[in-house]
Amino acid sequence: MRQALFLAIAGVFLAGCAVEPEDLSLAPVALGDFRLGHNIAIADNVVMGPFSRELSVQQLETTVQNAVAKRLRRYDGDGLYHLGIVVGGLVLAQPGIPVVYAPQSVMILDVTVFDNVTQARLNPDAKRIQVGEGFRNSVPILGSGLVREADEQLANLSENAARAIEDWLNENPEWFIPKPERARVPFTISTPAPPVAATSDEEPIN
Repeated sequence: MRQALFLAIAGVFLAGCAVEPEDLSLAPVALGDFRLGHNIAIADNVVMGPFSRELSVQQLETTVQNAVAKRLRRYDGDGLYHLGIVVGGLVLAQPGIPVVYAPQSVMILDVTVFDNVTQARLNPDAKRIQVGEGFRNSVPILGSGLVREADEQLANLSENAARAIEDWLNENPEWFIPKPERARVPFTISTPAPPVAATSDEEPIN
């Protein structure tokens, strides 16, 4: 499991997303009856890549959850759906040697969507998402570790992960077809949370 994650991390060191800045204060195009309920990130068993900067599990979970909430709570459908996010791998690049060694940051997540009414998973297998800091946020020649603090790198990765989750949800509109027979589903902190597993794979990350 660890070897597979490290290989995946290595595979996206040079990957980036050339995207324009977005105004998240604007309402997005509706995604059926999608509305975000619980947004649970788990990083208890995260595999830290080689030479990664360190940070607390709580900081990692909170930053991911905040980025996802900022992006997906803009949707206001009448349904209610929960996200379970397992952070499986992370690299927060340390300062390197310019040109010769310019490490970049990477995050790997497994994401599952749950229907609030049925508590059933909408995707039988968790969606594996891999993101880098993106060309807009990285420094290809110097490496982000030379110019960004760990919390800035984590924020960049979390924002890109939230964008990738949003894109993936929009690729599956059949999950969120409005159901006229259902009244708007209320959501409070006491709404039952879905059974998010420690990892999406059958084999635990040790």
